[in-house]
Amino acid sequence: MGSGPGLAGPRVPSDRIDEQRDSMTRSLSFRCRVILARADAGMTTAEYAVGTLAACAFAATLLAVVRSGAVRSALSDLITSALSMAS
Repeated sequence: MGSGPGLAGPRVPSDRIDEQRDSMTRSLSFRCRVILARADAGMTTAEYAVGTLAACAFAATLLAVVRSGAVRSALSDLITSALSMAS
């Protein structure tokens, strides 16, 4: 009675259905983790590239500011006053 053919095909015992459901759930869960890991792998490379470009732009801006005449004289005065206090 439990394993005879029905309208939808041969009947499968309920414990086997539960095993198949668990197997399919594990398989689907594994596939989802793999897809998410692959999608995130390329994202970190792009983030590093954007971060590197931002750091280079900031360094270039800082270098231009430090090389300006006003900042150079202010730093020179600061260093001179600090050295005169020490002696």
